[in-house]
Amino acid sequence: MTSFARRARAAAARMHPELSLVSFTLLSHLEERRGCRAADLAAHYALDKSTVSRQVAALERAGLVERCADPEDHRVQVLELTSEGTEVLAQVTRNRREMFRERLVDWPREDLDRFAAYLLRYNENAPGAVGSHHAG
Repeated sequence: MTSFARRARAAAARMHPELSLVSFTLLSHLEERRGCRAADLAAHYALDKSTVSRQVAALERAGLVERCADPEDHRVQVLELTSEGTEVLAQVTRNRREMFRERLVDWPREDLDRFAAYLLRYNENAPGAVGSHHAG
C-alpha cells in the first residue's frame, strides 16, 4: 500500500507539476460539491484546519480557487473553483485516464473486471464511504 501511495503521489506530480495529490483531491471535492467551506473540507478529510488553510491559500495564489459569499448566508465564505481551476482539474483527469489506459492496455478483460471489483470493494469499505461498515 505504501508503494501504491508513493506511485499515486508521483503520478499526480507528473500530471500537473504544481498540483499535489492533496490539492487535486481538494479541487475534485470542490467540483463535486459545487463549492464548500474550508471547515467542511477539513472535516470531510479529517485534516487539521491549518493544513486545509495552507492548501487553500496555495490554490488561491495559483488562481484555481476563489472565495465567494454563500448565497444562503452572506456571512459565510464558500470555496469555489475558478474557470482555470476547472480546466486544470479536467486536464489532470484526462491525463490520469490516459495513464491508466496505457498501463492497463495489455490486461485481459477478466483481470480488468476483477481489478475493478476489488477497487470498488476497497472503496466501499473506506471510512466515511456510503454503505461503509465504518461510516458513522
